[in-house]
Amino acid sequence: MRIDGDLQSQTVYGAGKQQNAKLVDAAQQFEAMLMQEMLKPMRTGEDSWDEEKSNDSASDTISSFGTEAVAKAISKGGGLGIAKQVIRQVTQEHERNSKK
Repeated sequence: MRIDGDLQSQTVYGAGKQQNAKLVDAAQQFEAMLMQEMLKPMRTGEDSWDEEKSNDSASDTISSFGTEAVAKAISKGGGLGIAKQVIRQVTQEHERNSKK
């Protein structure tokens, strides 16, 4: 299930579609960054959470890009629901501030 439709339906009060699309994109990017940090220890193949430097910087770079792509895909596909919560909170704050 893609998250885009659900998130796009949560519009910010008084905001246009372009602003809402930017909010959705930012929330998904935020969730993807969190997911990437969670996935980093898994790419080392170690049981520890410590980042150890490898001698092969090329494979480390490629692995980093792979982790980033997986994190973005997870976030776009619904992720952990962090993006949805961010959008909900921003929408509520915007509505509260616009009523004052």
